[in-house]
Amino acid sequence: MIIIAAALALLASGTATAQQKSDPKGGISAEMFKEIKKGYQGTASDKAIRNALNTTGINVLAANAENAAMIDTHFSDQVKTKGRTDQKSSGRCWLFSGLNVLRSKMIDKYDLGNFTFSQNYVFFFDQLEKANLFLQGVIDTKDKGFDDREVDWLFSHPIGDGGQFTGVSNLIMKYGVVPSEVMPETYCSNNTSQMRTQLSTKLREFGLKLRDAKPKECQQMKTAMLQEIYRILAICLGEPPAEFEWTMRNSKDEAVSTKTYTPKSFYDEYIGTDLNNSYVMLMNDPSREYGKVYEIQYDRHVYDGQNWVYLNLPVERIKEIAIASIKDNTAMYFSCDVGKFSDRQKGTLDLRNYDYGSLFGTTFPMDKKQRVMTHASGSSHAMTLIAVDIKDGKPVKWMVENSWGANSGYKGNMIMTDEWFNEYMFRLVAEKKYVPADILAMLSQKPILLPAWDPMFLPEE
Repeated sequence: MIIIAAALALLASGTATAQQKSDPKGGISAEMFKEIKKGYQGTASDKAIRNALNTTGINVLAANAENAAMIDTHFSDQVKTKGRTDQKSSGRCWLFSGLNVLRSKMIDKYDLGNFTFSQNYVFFFDQLEKANLFLQGVIDTKDKGFDDREVDWLFSHPIGDGGQFTGVSNLIMKYGVVPSEVMPETYCSNNTSQMRTQLSTKLREFGLKLRDAKPKECQQMKTAMLQEIYRILAICLGEPPAEFEWTMRNSKDEAVSTKTYTPKSFYDEYIGTDLNNSYVMLMNDPSREYGKVYEIQYDRHVYDGQNWVYLNLPVERIKEIAIASIKDNTAMYFSCDVGKFSDRQKGTLDLRNYDYGSLFGTTFPMDKKQRVMTHASGSSHAMTLIAVDIKDGKPVKWMVENSWGANSGYKGNMIMTDEWFNEYMFRLVAEKKYVPADILAMLSQKPILLPAWDPMFLPEE
């Protein structure tokens, strides 16, 4: 009893001391700060790391010397592709990824050389449609206060150059495509920030006018506003062609045919797939229930188009679909958290690339679900999934075609380990013919609507 009493007294004393050291209002008291300072002992190791970080980046010092060798670049299964694209200083990865999926199909079917679609052409209509999406959203929410979350979100995001696959499908099915030489890139398409700033400012101004206007005046006002947006886009990006002449050349640079097309007839002749109804959008988000369909409010490019609607699946089921597609020489739209454990020089995505724990003397134990829930990870960049390496019946690594130019990464590609795929892969878009029947059946559910401001669904850039 004496021992127990003494222990309780000691515990009470320690608790009292801890309470004295902490500020009851939640701040850092002087006593508490003395305890906090003990976290840095100033050992020789601490000082060496501090000295090194004074002139060197964290990733340089955290680079794992035991993983310095280049990963094996052999793949058991790979989609046939040619050339690499470059989105430059723009957030159009979603567009490059989607067009690269279609490009690989056309190159293979018609034995073309390094053919590319015009990203600038589709981007023009992306910006025009996003402007309309914002303006119509303002009209639809006129009766809500300016402090309403939806209204606030609209004015916080009037326009941007990021996006996702429904932008690719909706825009192409509405406006078609053209070869890159018909509407080439411009400075503003490759460097979008200044144009985006001007468009955002103009749209916010227009939004205020629409909120103050009489309802019967809004549609006529919106049309006049879009005329002004169209003019700005035409000055920055050029005006999209209504008709053009194009000569097809094969891989030997021999002329095959010369014809006149519209953007829609060009798409119908050389691709022809109904993009709105031929693909399924899959997600691996362990923070939400698997086997459910989700829809993201305002996560679309075209007002009268489709929101991002996806089926949430365990990563192993997504891999089954990806492998089936690659084995049939079909590339896929793929997105991930590309900045995590990324060695851009080698072009590898590998959990062993960096050892942050050893550098700082700590651990980073959160799993994928916890990272998503705490905003520590989410889909940030879209690429084109083109290869898998299977050993003993299981994938050991994957490769994506990137849009950062032919000289970036590994020959313009990024190679990821299967472990990295598990942790940082989020979205995959695949053709329905590669999706098992039980998964297709799940898509018949009514989607669960999620708000536009959910951090997991920021545009991919």
